[in-house]
Amino acid sequence: MADLAAVVENVKRNEALASYTYLKVGGPADWLVQPRTVEEAASVVQFCQRERVPLRVLGNGCNLLVGDDGVHAVVMRLSESAFTQVTVEGRRVQAGAGASLSALISQAARHGLAGLETLVGLPGTVGGALRCNVGDRSGDIGQFVRRVEVLDVRGQKQVREREELQFSYHSSSLDDPVILGAEFELEKDDPDALVKRMRKAWILRKATMPLTFQASARIFRNPRGLSAAALIENAGLARTRVGGAEVSERDPNSIIVHPGGTARDVLRLIDLVHTKVQEKFHVEMELEIAVW
Repeated sequence: MADLAAVVENVKRNEALASYTYLKVGGPADWLVQPRTVEEAASVVQFCQRERVPLRVLGNGCNLLVGDDGVHAVVMRLSESAFTQVTVEGRRVQAGAGASLSALISQAARHGLAGLETLVGLPGTVGGALRCNVGDRSGDIGQFVRRVEVLDVRGQKQVREREELQFSYHSSSLDDPVILGAEFELEKDDPDALVKRMRKAWILRKATMPLTFQASARIFRNPRGLSAAALIENAGLARTRVGGAEVSERDPNSIIVHPGGTARDVLRLIDLVHTKVQEKFHVEMELEIAVW
């Protein structure tokens, strides 16, 4: 196979991925690449297509469980400055896919632009937020998207206009290998009122999330009209533990991994919770977390 280092400078072989995820478990990636430019990212996509190597894109790992055996693929992180910039012009905000969702929200609020502030406190990058259309009952990121820049399967840069895109509950039609960035259109509002709404949303969200020092991640989607956390709690599963993995008491839809825990522990606990909820309430819960 050709040398990946010939198309991208920052390449790591057999790089452990645990430290790149919120759950802090999982094995290595065959290759971890961090392109410096769009051209390098395009070259990586083309390399993977030519060499028939799977390509995965890793954000900040808040919604990801990496298996103990690792990932036999090229894993790309858009962590360099070319992919993390957020700029504002009038009512439009441009954000790179590697920028944090919090950076996007903060920049918009700083310029008196409303809409995204209800998402405050949600982890993740802009790219990941777009792909899974993060949000809650108060709104989602997709409703503010004007266009999205991507790399297609040939590594060619394309622009997906709003009319081409579909956003639904925790999902989108964005299926290109790499999301590069997006443009959002927001509404003007009073900055002080924005800050108040952000503080309120932050307090409400943080009150039900696992503590910040804990290695944790949300697991299931909310079934239509129901709360996954409530189903798990009412099934008596809060604080249920398998090996080093435990159902969070603060948010039963999150799993905490204690020191020494493994991805296998998390998968076994997920299976247990899924089975118990199905038996008690006859509800089939879908995974929200991605499993590699």
